[in-house]
Amino acid sequence: MNDTYCYLHLRGSGRDSEALRVHLKESVLGAWRQSGITVWGIWEGLFGVGSNELIVVAAAAGDRTEDAFTDVLTEAEVLDVLLLAATVRPVGTAPCDKPGLYVFRFFDIDNANVDEIAALSNEAWTTFENTDDYAAEPQGLFAQHDRSDERGRMLLVTWYDGLNSWQTSRRPAPAAMENFLRRRALTHGTR
Repeated sequence: MNDTYCYLHLRGSGRDSEALRVHLKESVLGAWRQSGITVWGIWEGLFGVGSNELIVVAAAAGDRTEDAFTDVLTEAEVLDVLLLAATVRPVGTAPCDKPGLYVFRFFDIDNANVDEIAALSNEAWTTFENTDDYAAEPQGLFAQHDRSDERGRMLLVTWYDGLNSWQTSRRPAPAAMENFLRRRALTHGTR
């Protein structure tokens, strides 16, 4: 039985994310815990996410529906929701709790290429994250839970210790870059 992850892009009613955080803490997290759902991470945006928005990734054992994650979100507008399955990472549902910068990258892909994209990424990471030039660690590479459609999305979540590491990592080791270029050839676009 595989874990189901759920990516949620949420918007609160206030000017910042504080009211949304209170709603999650007071109403949502307890209900999720009772139904076996854990939080893999909660992030505020630095770029591309509004000041009253949060990104939440939750996880549960077995197959779950979107409703299992969203029904208790009574005071949040769900801007995007996507049920996911881990590929090569993460290997469990322990929360992402390292301080630093987390970058979310979506790949538009053909679902038939998920396994190859995961293998190329996993191989590239052997040199990408093992360098003294910057601090980076891919936390998760997810595919859509339901891959019955021809096209789909994958989500890559990568941790960096800060913006300088992210910027330096744009020029990784040649072995990593070769795999990243092969991965890029299998995608229709990224955001």
